[in-house]
Amino acid sequence: MALRMVAAAAAAAAVLVVPAPAQARTAACDRSPPPSSKVDSKAVPYEDQLYDLARLAPLATGAGVRVAVIDSGVDAAHPQLRGQVVAGRDFLRGDSDGRQDCVGHGTGVASVIAARAVDGVPFHGLAPDVTIVPVRISEQDEIGGEAEGESGGPEDLARAIDWAAGAGRARVINLSLTTSTDAPAVRAAVAAAIDSGVVVVAAAGNQGAKGNATPYPTAYPDVIGVGAIGPGGLRAGFSQHGSYVDLVAAGDGITTAALRSGHIVRSGTSFSAPLVAATAALVLQRFPDLTPAQVARRLIATADPAPGGRHSDEYGYGLLNPYRALTESLGPERPASPAPAVVHTEDPATVALRERRDHAQDMSLVAAAAGGGLVVLIGLGVMVVRRGRRRDWRPADPDLAFTPDPPPAPDQARA
Repeated sequence: MALRMVAAAAAAAAVLVVPAPAQARTAACDRSPPPSSKVDSKAVPYEDQLYDLARLAPLATGAGVRVAVIDSGVDAAHPQLRGQVVAGRDFLRGDSDGRQDCVGHGTGVASVIAARAVDGVPFHGLAPDVTIVPVRISEQDEIGGEAEGESGGPEDLARAIDWAAGAGRARVINLSLTTSTDAPAVRAAVAAAIDSGVVVVAAAGNQGAKGNATPYPTAYPDVIGVGAIGPGGLRAGFSQHGSYVDLVAAGDGITTAALRSGHIVRSGTSFSAPLVAATAALVLQRFPDLTPAQVARRLIATADPAPGGRHSDEYGYGLLNPYRALTESLGPERPASPAPAVVHTEDPATVALRERRDHAQDMSLVAAAAGGGLVVLIGLGVMVVRRGRRRDWRPADPDLAFTPDPPPAPDQARA
């Protein structure tokens, strides 16, 4: 219950990326992090129960897979993230190290993916053995429905995506951030990352009840867009919805790592997306040769049914199911080709006339054959009658009794 009581107070939504004004970069973390309502509960978070993390571990843990978290940086000193976070990059301050977080958003996202299990702590990440690549692009968070803090612009985000897919060697990129601006540079960077074999997962955004504007980069082709559901399996009211939503995952009242230590409960599609990104990492460990399109197909094909049916703007193709994604066998990627259709390019009346003529000709041939056969039979009958008359055949008379000739007299007895 303690987790639920602080959920509303600690709610934080997706980072918003907006063009930053031209100004000199200031010192990192030049403002104090927002106050957090840390929790200390021995209860297993509902999302850990929902995805049954203990059942996933024997199948895959994400080992060997690098996941880029393009966000506000990651606090690599958190006890459950130590040793799992490489240097990354800072595209907000121009630093070669993304291992600092001024607002805690990126740290929370990374923990949902990769927090290690610690004795006495029921919370841990879905893929606890992945390597986190922190790519810092923002010091912005959404508090009380309003974005606060500095954020890089589209060009910065595009460079961050390019770096993550290239020098960062990420197999999966998590984007828990949105903007309503369709930036060509970001679109191109996302397309290039996917073409190079990187799975791109993005949050749908949290303005579902406040305009529901199309979110980018979520709406770009081949990006796996993720909406949020609550503990009851229904779409969270804040979760944006549209054709860009491919899957939904837990996102209302999610336990995450807090800055420096401890945990905090937060809400937003920001924390639904990393659950899907973590599952993609598990899938890539188990099936390392899959392309981004094949990973997306597996996640979608194994999703649990949602209230919206097979596909809807609110739930996409259904509810994330990591266990099914790791265990189920899928059918062929493409159905068998249908038989080629016969296309008639002639006038229908001409085709019909030709068919009638062909039918009449067939019937004429049948009639001629039948007539010929009758003539042959008659001829055979005439021949038989003539031959019988020459042999003095007579028709049988039923009124005449047949009388056999008397036998010859026996020879006289000899004296």
